[in-house]
Order: sequence, then structure tokens, then C-alpha cells
Amino acid sequence: MERDARVLASSFGAAAVAYAEHRPDYAPAAVRWALERAPGRRVLDLGAGTGKLTATLVALGADAVAVEPDPAMLAELRRGLPNVRALVGSAEAIPLPEASVDAVLAGNALHWFDLAVAGPEIARVLAPGGVLAGLWNVLDDRVEWVAGLREVSGSAAIGPRDTLGSWRAAVAGLPLSGDGELNEFPHGQRRTAGSLVATLATRAGMLVMPEREREAALGRIRAFLASRPETSGGEFTLPMLTGVLRVQPR
Repeated sequence: MERDARVLASSFGAAAVAYAEHRPDYAPAAVRWALERAPGRRVLDLGAGTGKLTATLVALGADAVAVEPDPAMLAELRRGLPNVRALVGSAEAIPLPEASVDAVLAGNALHWFDLAVAGPEIARVLAPGGVLAGLWNVLDDRVEWVAGLREVSGSAAIGPRDTLGSWRAAVAGLPLSGDGELNEFPHGQRRTAGSLVATLATRAGMLVMPEREREAALGRIRAFLASRPETSGGEFTLPMLTGVLRVQPR
């Protein structure tokens, strides 16, 4: 992983509480599809963060274990999901034995992995016939005001995998061993203008931005949301999809 990517990937712990509060969960239908070819119910949430995907796995009846390298994010996961086995580790050094899980899922995390190292590690912990799936929550930029929000926000807040129009191309280039299948599922999140600004403030590009630039960017987003009838009058549903890349590693 290049230095800039490592800086971005390690930025989330400073905003772990805000991440837990504001980041969306994952569409249950997307998680079901990710798991439908897995040979069993043992699922590893890899790069689990504060447990957004882990919680959906638990709700669907999976036997879930979470692995996360950042101690602040892991603390939030353990606080919110005290009955889930949650371990310190990374995609490049998974603290599980060989063939111990039927599926490895990564929620908004697969693109952070050093896949040259993580790929063999994931293959090691997967049981025969096991599945790897990356899931991403993306904004539905087919909606006019969402496309406008993307333009105002800039790539630090809404990046190259954060909209329907771009995530497919971005994930198709990931160096994975096996034939990938892509799918997307309708999703949404109840937001206010304030909570949407808080959500975008937890994006990696925003977290590493100099404070003056960050506040200027958030100010532009606030002004845009205040100017739109869809978002200026209280609660609204943010149009989203959960995109899934599913692979059965060779």
C-alpha cells in the first residue's frame, strides 16, 4: 500500500465515535447475496471498523467474527456488539486458523487491503468453496440533487467509489484471484442536513485535510443542503445503494 493510502486508511480511529454514529449500515439483501454461495454460516468481517457490517451479519443469523486493526474502532465495535468475537488484526495478518470461515466480507474496506499480501491470507482462512465479498455503500447519483452534492463536495468527501456512476469501474480493477460478480441493492439512510454533513466529515479524505480547508469544504456542503428543497426542511432519506463484489477465490 502506498504511503498516501496508508495515511488515509489509518485516519478513521480519530473519528471512531462519529463513524459509529453517522456511517450507514448495509442493505440486508446485499449481505444475503454476498453470502448465498458460501458453504456455511461462519463469516469473517475483515476490516470491520465499528461493526456496521458485523451488526447486519448478526441480524441475519451468521456466526460472525470481526477483525479490525485500529484500537479505537475496535473499542466502538466491542461496545456496540459485546457478544461478537472481535479481534485485533488486519487483512494482511488475520488472527484465525486455516479454513476457519466460510466467507470473508469487507464493508467499505477491501480497497484498503494490500491484496498481494491479503489475498493469500484470505485464501488461507477460507474453507473450501468459501466466498470473498466486498461491500460498498454508494450514493445514488442518478438522483439530481445527489449528483449536485457530489459536485459541491469534491473528491475528499465523495470519492471514486462513493457513487453508483463510479464504483463499478473502481472495484473492477482490484487485483483479485477469481472471477468477480457485481451487483447492487437499493438502500437509504434517514438523515438531516446536519447529520449528513457529519457523515461526510468522517470520510478519509476529509479526516486528513488541513482544518481550514476541511471547514471550508463542509461549509460549501452545508450551504448546498440548505439551498435544496429535498434537504432543507428536516429529515430526508439519502438515496443510496449497497454495491457488492463477490468472488470465489481460486
